[in-house]
Amino acid sequence: MQDRDEAISARLRGLPQIQRLLEMSQLDERGASRLELTEALRCVLDQVRVELKAGAPVASAPQDLLERAHARLAEKRLPGLRRVINATGVVVHTNLGRAPLAAEAIAAVEEVARGYSSLEFDLEAGQRGSRTQSLEPLLCELTGAQAGLAVNNAAAAVLLALSALSDGGEVIVSRGELVEIGGGFRVPDVITQGGARLVEVGTTNKTRLADYRNAVTPATRVLLKVHQSNYRIIGFTSETTVEELTRLAAEHGLMVMHDLGSGALIDPQRLGRRHEPTVRDAVAAGADIVAFSGDKLMGGPQAGLLVGKKAVIDRLRRHPLLRAVRLDKMSLAALEATLRLYRDPAVAAERIPVVRMLAQSEALLQARAERLCALLGGASVIPAIEPSDAYAGGGSLPEDKLESRAVTLAGAAIGLDEIARRLRAGRPAVVARIAHGRLVLDMLTVADDEVDALAAAVRLALGDS
Repeated sequence: MQDRDEAISARLRGLPQIQRLLEMSQLDERGASRLELTEALRCVLDQVRVELKAGAPVASAPQDLLERAHARLAEKRLPGLRRVINATGVVVHTNLGRAPLAAEAIAAVEEVARGYSSLEFDLEAGQRGSRTQSLEPLLCELTGAQAGLAVNNAAAAVLLALSALSDGGEVIVSRGELVEIGGGFRVPDVITQGGARLVEVGTTNKTRLADYRNAVTPATRVLLKVHQSNYRIIGFTSETTVEELTRLAAEHGLMVMHDLGSGALIDPQRLGRRHEPTVRDAVAAGADIVAFSGDKLMGGPQAGLLVGKKAVIDRLRRHPLLRAVRLDKMSLAALEATLRLYRDPAVAAERIPVVRMLAQSEALLQARAERLCALLGGASVIPAIEPSDAYAGGGSLPEDKLESRAVTLAGAAIGLDEIARRLRAGRPAVVARIAHGRLVLDMLTVADDEVDALAAAVRLALGDS
């Protein structure tokens, strides 16, 4: 034990000084300033001391330390927001940016980003125009609504609508619909922030029309219906429909708002998935206003969309909060391009990545898995193809497990956690999952043009190239 401690002490004393390492470095070749390299070397030496004291086999020659410092500098220069290959099997992955954009949407973003644009300018009239002037006709066409509006996310859409429509009065909502969305954001909090007073009715599993009727007072302003997009209550249940709420609202001069959540413009049933009410369905049911997301089942950029009766949407346009939650020009361009694709559902199913992924056949996924395995031939870990359960994600289709195929890796000498870490550190980064002692690369969310890059990333992570 004493010999070991003395050996560690000798190695610690033998670590070179930072000045010596700086003299040995070739700054011009690596593009680092002296100050940056000094800080990196200081961090590396601190870490090496910790590793040596723990008895780890650490390479501590000057060149090894310089390489570690330069690697640290290179890592710091990587952008925080960068491309990821999603091999998790979760289509609308909230942490990975939700919906990837269609090529048409990407081209539209590039077009308006490269110079000036007609963001708030009417080119025909030669005067100031509306920020959503090109969006509204598309929203009306696709949903059957009288008017439409876009803001920067769905929570902002609900907040704006309740702020404009509640006038500090009461908003009635079923207890079974007081959902929490991503990031701990809860419907009751949105209602309160909108300046309204929340009135809960019914029970978790059953809410009848009479519950709403008995709760109406002179202070009531809005009957709120919230779609349970990220969970289901099954068994002994019942809920009040939008049609029923609309009739009740008409009796008392109230508004009906439907927070539809994921916002499908095409019924997923047409893609071979479970039925999900579309925005057009919600509008046809008679709600005064419908709120939904642009970056979930719709497959567009982050946005909160509001459609409904013109008189109601006009009240939102006049509300001062609108300016604080408005969309930027690039999101508007991507949103318009995405909506245009929906004019032909067949085109949308082919061109919009989220819709296309949800419609993939098991035969197609099997072929993609076989192609990846072929590219991994001769790797140090033999890949296998297994059935996999994938998911729509993003609070969409919570009951729907999507039958998929995955390429799995097991038995690597370096361990699965280390492989996953190396994959995440790559360029492009790869995010996979570990389950049942295997690294799982789900093919549902890997595009055909990403397979070659994925194979190269896996080989690098395994140390095979």
